[in-house]
Amino acid sequence: MLLEFIRGNTVLAPVPFVPELSLFQAEEPIALWEKTEEAGAEQPPPFWAFAWAGGQALARHVVDHPKLVSGRSVLDLATGSGLVAVAAAKVGASPVTANDVDPYSLAAAEANAEANGVKVRTVEADLLDTDDPYGVVLAGDVFYSREMAARVLPFLRRAAGRGSLVLIGDPGRAYLPSEGLTKRASYDVPVPVSLESVPVRHTTVWQLIPSRF
Repeated sequence: MLLEFIRGNTVLAPVPFVPELSLFQAEEPIALWEKTEEAGAEQPPPFWAFAWAGGQALARHVVDHPKLVSGRSVLDLATGSGLVAVAAAKVGASPVTANDVDPYSLAAAEANAEANGVKVRTVEADLLDTDDPYGVVLAGDVFYSREMAARVLPFLRRAAGRGSLVLIGDPGRAYLPSEGLTKRASYDVPVPVSLESVPVRHTTVWQLIPSRF
């Protein structure tokens, strides 16, 4: 049923900033958003139906720099569409875990992985209080709310402290931390105007530096 809904409300199309990859994406973002709102609590917002700026930048960076993830275990936190997980798997990361709390997101991630000919493990759970080890932790566009940032940042800092490479893709969201980051790359990423109010978002890939204290 989840997959039927996803396929019935999206089209498989190249990712604007990472055209090597394709995703099931909504052609009419606002219409799909309204449809899920009408469903109420039964259906979360369709974050899985769009290639958000942070995820596109992070996927682009991973594809262009495969040595960052190749042969390493990768966690794509709050995976959404699964774009970043798919990008990591495409360039040789293994195993790749796509994590989200939304079952629609994970169904989309599985469909997108299959469409791109890669294998991605999906985990439907809140992992933010866990400490499982990963070689690389990837987080695209996760600092969009105060509540999300307050939970995500400690998790990412713990991961960096254990030796994980932690990369964050962010288009200047309000709750991105102001300390402990080093810039790896910046991109001008095409985005849906109906969602972002602009056609392009200047987006940065950051590396989270382990705390010295």
